[in-house]
Amino acid sequence: MVYSPRFYLSLLLDFSQPPPPPPPPPPKKKSAMVFTTWDVSFNSCSVSFRFEFKVRKWPDDLSGLSAHNSYLAAHHTDGLGASPHSLLRNAASLLNFCERRQPANMVLSLQPWLPLLWLCAGLLLSSAPPLLGKECPRLCVCEIRPWFTPQSTYKEATTVDCNDLRLKHIPSNLSTDTQVLLLQSNAISHTRGELDALFNLTELDLSQNNFSNVEAVRLTDMNHLTTLHLEENHITQLRENCLGNLSNLQELYINHNEISSISPRAFGGLRNLLRLHLNSNKLQVIDNRWFEETPNLEILMIGENPVIGLLDMNFKPLGRLRSLVLAGMDLTDVPANAFVGLDNLESISFYDNKLQRIPQLALEKVPNLKFLDLNKNPVHKIQEGDFRNMFHLKELGINNMMELVSIDRFALDNLPELTKLEATNNPKLSYVHKLAFRDMPALESLMLNNNALTALYQHTVEVLPNLREISLHSNPLRCDCVIQWMSSNRTTVRFMEPTAMLCTSPSELRGKMVREMRKLEPLEQCLPLISHDTFPSHLDLELGASVSLDCRAMAEPEPDIYWVTPLGAKITADTVSERYHLSSEGTLRLFHVQVEDSGHYTCVAQNTEGADTRVASVRVNGTLLDNAQVMKIYVKQTESHSILVSWKVNSNVMSSNLKWASATMKIDNPHITYTARVPVDVHEYNLTHLQPSTEYEVCLTVANVHLQTHKSCVNVTTRGATFSLDLSAQHPSVAVLAVMATMLAFLSLATVGVYVARRWKRKNYHHSLKKYMLKTSSIPLNELYPPLINLWEADGEKDKDGGAEGKPSPVDTTRSYYMW
Repeated sequence: MVYSPRFYLSLLLDFSQPPPPPPPPPPKKKSAMVFTTWDVSFNSCSVSFRFEFKVRKWPDDLSGLSAHNSYLAAHHTDGLGASPHSLLRNAASLLNFCERRQPANMVLSLQPWLPLLWLCAGLLLSSAPPLLGKECPRLCVCEIRPWFTPQSTYKEATTVDCNDLRLKHIPSNLSTDTQVLLLQSNAISHTRGELDALFNLTELDLSQNNFSNVEAVRLTDMNHLTTLHLEENHITQLRENCLGNLSNLQELYINHNEISSISPRAFGGLRNLLRLHLNSNKLQVIDNRWFEETPNLEILMIGENPVIGLLDMNFKPLGRLRSLVLAGMDLTDVPANAFVGLDNLESISFYDNKLQRIPQLALEKVPNLKFLDLNKNPVHKIQEGDFRNMFHLKELGINNMMELVSIDRFALDNLPELTKLEATNNPKLSYVHKLAFRDMPALESLMLNNNALTALYQHTVEVLPNLREISLHSNPLRCDCVIQWMSSNRTTVRFMEPTAMLCTSPSELRGKMVREMRKLEPLEQCLPLISHDTFPSHLDLELGASVSLDCRAMAEPEPDIYWVTPLGAKITADTVSERYHLSSEGTLRLFHVQVEDSGHYTCVAQNTEGADTRVASVRVNGTLLDNAQVMKIYVKQTESHSILVSWKVNSNVMSSNLKWASATMKIDNPHITYTARVPVDVHEYNLTHLQPSTEYEVCLTVANVHLQTHKSCVNVTTRGATFSLDLSAQHPSVAVLAVMATMLAFLSLATVGVYVARRWKRKNYHHSLKKYMLKTSSIPLNELYPPLINLWEADGEKDKDGGAEGKPSPVDTTRSYYMW
């Protein structure tokens, strides 16, 4: 009688579960020996199964055999709590395949002797407990589930799922066969020995419970435990060797707790640890002694901790680390030697920090870096050398940078393996240099959407030989000669979402798609346009501070950029000064500013087609000096009753920007204030009918068409009054004085006689005369005169009868002339 292994095993097992997708089949051979060995350890019984097949002729369809071989290899458990049920099921599945595939062409010899094999199998099954050995805890789910090892190997594991049950204690009737125990989202604060008998446990999830320390879990003698979840509890500290009994632990999730203190040897005994999550705690320092006990660590997540800052050699013991996450730590700087020792690091994330510049010196210490995440940092610009010597970088993310304004010349240079660059959602990114990219032969994807870009040079794309796709949609594109290459057939690059690539200028093309430009007559040249937001319009600086003003412009041909200081000095890239420096890209650097450096600094971008300008107002200690104003008022002539004033515009302001809407002249003294409108095209004014030897403040205020006002004032004192006869020049003789004295005495006697006669006459008429006294004015009449003369008054409109109390006489306007 012939014994069929498949027949006996089929009595015990159900092998109807379909296998996973097959890998490529092995090469076909005429004849071969196929064997597989099973080492089964269960309780005190250990049996070795060796299935040996001699195949004279391979079946035509080998996909099934390949699938079963892959299935068996994937489910090999290396003795870590392997269930004999699953082992025998796999054996039955393989034998079933061999019998139902062309049995006439296959000779199957089974060694050792079949009855002995089935005797051992019977012993195993008779001594094995049921699937879970005990009754499943109430409300929990007990079943065989797929499970992945820390190395991402697929397995099946006996799982007990008690999540979200509001348990205060771990169930006591757990099977010793349990491999995965899920107790997430309960109210457990400590254990009472329920885990002591779970020798086969490989994964324990106690996240979202009420543990205040690790010791309360009481993890002892769990040599098979590889994954431990303790996140979202209330743990405040990690003491020495708090997990020392878990020698095979490979994954530790202790993030989202309240840990503020970690002992230097807290991870003692965890030399097999591969993944450590410490993020979202309250750590203020990172101690490299923590990692001396975890030399095999590959993944470290320590972000979202309020650390004061990184230190040199912070991660030196982690020579095998491959991924480091430093997100959300408010880092403003990274020391040059912070990453020393991380020779195998492939990925690093600085997401959501406060880095204002690329930590280039620190990144040089990780030469094998492949993935770099710099998203959501206030980096101002990407410039040459920021990614120097990063020869293996494959993907770079510079998204969501609120302060990023430009990607400068050779900013990304010599990156031979970079395949994807993302620079999206940067609201101020308005400029990419024509030579921003160099020696990037592998770049395939360039993401520049949702920025403030008005254009992108064709040359920027032409130097990327393998570029396949580019995303430029949702940018305020200026549809002129710079980007007309996008609408023509000059490139094979695919534009993503072309219907969202819309023109914002000029006005006749606003709202139209860029690809519609092909209908227009091609242009070879266009005016410069200074990129918006590259430098602020107003700055308030402290005394002695230094500042950079980045001016960038795009045009064809490329514009030249220079700056003009408040005093009218022209600053170019060739200018040598201790106070200023201008880079070739257009960045003006001011060093150690003083109060006299305050004022308006003007950037000028100019090419053969024209120029564009933008102004930055710089205050130092809150002061903006007069010489920094758009205009300045001067006193040209002073008399005792009049003042002639004039004003002029600083030479650093182009006349095309001076479009005034109104002008007002104001004169002020302690007695009275007057205001009058002034023609905006006049730059001299005569103030008359003023008091001698009197101080006045004269101010001129002008407002432009944008309602921005500019004011200039001057204090002036009128001259004193003059006389026609100068007594100091006369020399009267003594005789002349005597004659004058005699005449004065005679006149006095005559006056006395007349007075006496009149008094006598009043007494004779016996009535009195009523007196009317007229009080004199306390205000001089000439202060009531209008002191301002309107130059646009016509002579015919003035009062012909004017005397001392009439309107002032006409002013000679031949001295007034136009400003522009």
